[in-house]
Amino acid sequence: MTPDERRTLLRRAFDAGVAAAHPAICIPPHLPAPPKGRVIVLAAGKGAGACAEVAEKFYREKYGLGPDRLTGLAVTRHGHSRPTEWVKVVEAGHPVPDAAGLQGAADSIALAEQAGPDDLVLALITGGGSANWVAPADGVDLAAKQATTKALLRSGAPIDAINSVRKHLSKIKGGRLARAAHPAPVVTLAISDVPRDDPSVIASGPTVPDPTTLADARAALERYKVQPQASIAAALADPANESPKPGDPAFENTSFLVVSRPLDALNAAIATLEEAGVDVRIVGEDLEGEAREVAGEHAALARGLGPLKKPVALISGGELTVTITGEGGRGGPNQEYALALVRDLEGFPGWAALAGDTDGADGGGGSPSDPAGAVVDPGTTERARAKGLEAAVFLTNNDSTGFFEETGDVLLTGPTCTNVNDIRILLVDSADG
Repeated sequence: MTPDERRTLLRRAFDAGVAAAHPAICIPPHLPAPPKGRVIVLAAGKGAGACAEVAEKFYREKYGLGPDRLTGLAVTRHGHSRPTEWVKVVEAGHPVPDAAGLQGAADSIALAEQAGPDDLVLALITGGGSANWVAPADGVDLAAKQATTKALLRSGAPIDAINSVRKHLSKIKGGRLARAAHPAPVVTLAISDVPRDDPSVIASGPTVPDPTTLADARAALERYKVQPQASIAAALADPANESPKPGDPAFENTSFLVVSRPLDALNAAIATLEEAGVDVRIVGEDLEGEAREVAGEHAALARGLGPLKKPVALISGGELTVTITGEGGRGGPNQEYALALVRDLEGFPGWAALAGDTDGADGGGGSPSDPAGAVVDPGTTERARAKGLEAAVFLTNNDSTGFFEETGDVLLTGPTCTNVNDIRILLVDSADG
């Protein structure tokens, strides 16, 4: 393959993975029949707008529901809204929550509390819901939650540790939305963006029992060296903020189903690669760990492949982390992974890699134009050298976006309206075409 052919194939595989996880594909087959009363749609996360659009269309066209029986609210990331009539869609901050998410969560709780026994609360949950639905516990203000979220994100803590804290500082997460809706039935359809598809971790599990405790939340802050503000420490020491556990009456009339998961996206990407004659090797479906360290491991695998009869793709999913030590850098774990590959594969011929977040945003400041990741190959090194750039220096500053903006290797997709975690593909060919 030529360098351009490698890049084109990587992008086709990534796009196939994203398409397989879109709400228009995975939500409709699982939507329940309407009850005697109303369908109250409550959606949160980066795919919430698309979920609301799909659900509204389904109930209008198949069952003829009007605004008297179909209502709700979807809270999604800025730039991820979709057109709807009766299910309102609002945009809010991610990954750091904002005032719009605060109001959206309060309104969602109010709608759940209004549900009667003849109604159905339909919760459509996607990754990003933890930040989009922000309802601080008593005594905690938005600024304190924002500061805690920022500190955890900078610490390199994995998503389950971050969410154990979020769930115990919230009036909606950790099963509390189900408690608000009780005794109305609650059906949750979730698009998973977390390793092992744990329902209690997806968007911090607003409709399922929470296996974590206040003690777990305190331990997470201690482990990742996050010094909590006084209000945060007080809330995490207050037994009233313990989340509902298995057996709680709040869950007696609830159901939960994961309708799309990271593996579905990986399989779609794999199929695209195999159709192109590539030998695909999965090196981890739900990887976690420091992005640059995982990149080093994958670079070593690539160098050790030996003579090839046909191209080989090392593919992985999961969510990597970045422990931020630099100042003023930009970029998320996919770009840091790609930048580490550029460093670790310098001088190695015939390769290309794509690392991207299926939601279309890898780090960034919460803008719809944030990069989704990066596409790199030996040409990246050549362009960097021509500009006097060193990958190692940019890694030290955690400034992968800055590097790739200079080399022209940023992956831009815009909002994809779904989120099933990351796709990383390292393609190794026998020789340049």
